[in-house]
Amino acid sequence: MKNALTSRPCHPPNTWARPLAAAAVLACCGVASAQNQVVKPPVAQYWMDVATISMAGMDDLPDMGALGGLLGGMAGMPGLGGVSFGATRGMMPGRWLDLAVQSQRKPAGPEAVQAIPSGQGMGPSLTLLPVKAQAERPGQRGGSVDEVPEQPKGRILFYWGCSDSVRPGQPRILDFAKAGVEDYGKFMMGRATRDTGAKAIPGHAVWPNETHRQKVPPQASLVGQHALTGDGLPASLQFAVGQQQDFMPKLALISQGGGAGATRLSWQSLPTAQAYFLNAMSGSDNAGATEMVIWSSSEVPEPGWGLMDYASNANVDKWLREKVLLPANKTDCAIPAGIFAKAEGAMLRGIAYGQELNLAHPPRPADKRIAWEPEWAAKIRVKAMTMVMLGEEAAAAGSGRPARSQTEEAAPADSGNKPPIGIPGLPDVGKALKGLFGG
Repeated sequence: MKNALTSRPCHPPNTWARPLAAAAVLACCGVASAQNQVVKPPVAQYWMDVATISMAGMDDLPDMGALGGLLGGMAGMPGLGGVSFGATRGMMPGRWLDLAVQSQRKPAGPEAVQAIPSGQGMGPSLTLLPVKAQAERPGQRGGSVDEVPEQPKGRILFYWGCSDSVRPGQPRILDFAKAGVEDYGKFMMGRATRDTGAKAIPGHAVWPNETHRQKVPPQASLVGQHALTGDGLPASLQFAVGQQQDFMPKLALISQGGGAGATRLSWQSLPTAQAYFLNAMSGSDNAGATEMVIWSSSEVPEPGWGLMDYASNANVDKWLREKVLLPANKTDCAIPAGIFAKAEGAMLRGIAYGQELNLAHPPRPADKRIAWEPEWAAKIRVKAMTMVMLGEEAAAAGSGRPARSQTEEAAPADSGNKPPIGIPGLPDVGKALKGLFGG
């Protein structure tokens, strides 16, 4: 049965109705009107994505130029070829910024200048330039579908939870030889959030860009006043960044143990972290059969494919309630004993979620009868991420020395005795990927 108030049409009462009835109907109309506040999109929308990224034993990687850019794109690690837009979404060590702005008054993208605080150490301002539309090259789409790929051999084992030993009911197993398309979909399904951050797409002006691509200094701070000016941007587009949205310190994960025993993980609490999440994966190849092992720190079955990225405050709160994320006061975790014992190299990733800030000017009127027509809106997202290679082989590759006990801290790269191929300080990525994907 419909609610009598919500289903009743708002029109003057019939002539037989009493004055009280007429007043009730008018009140009903007023409530309905107040609940439907007119909200118009902002004239300008601004985004700032802030990331601190680290790798165990490494503070930075060398700029490899065009080759680095190519390899970085293939590996999903923007920044390998120098400063480029999208590095906040990669895994290259350093402090990274992605800035974007759009304006209804400049559909092609406004050329903008962002005044920044002196503590950022990047001069008085940054220049955001419009993104140019890319013409699609002939043959860019499509591909041959004449050959059906051979059914792979192997399986994926999925474990979850901080525990010294494997919990009852684990692991979940996906057998490649028996799995269909739906089985893959169900097994890989996990939580994710819609991307609402900075994007380098036509209609947006961005920094860094091809002309302006300064590197963010290691000690840079965003705290202070920021202001954007440019054709098509409101004169009021200025805001202050506080400590909560500044660059987070590095998330420094320390691992001890492993092999046949549990791997103990610990880290120092980050002052502005809202929550943490960890996941690890490894691959091994035995007689052509690939075995991939996945683990996550979630207390419920959640692989975390979509969690290694920015998350809104609402999602962080929700996932904390669901025990998917580790709370801000948590500083340790354990990977169950033996699950990576056969691995040719296990990769552990961790993320600390900062607090997202959403601003708008003028603020939304409390009186819902007044239309909200903001001149601008801004979104600032913050995170810290890290990657650690677990196991003796990773320690040896990272240090350039023979493998040591996993309880010892991996030494920095030795310039006199580096791995024969690969990037200094990184393990044999090719071998690790071969184990993961059966290449």
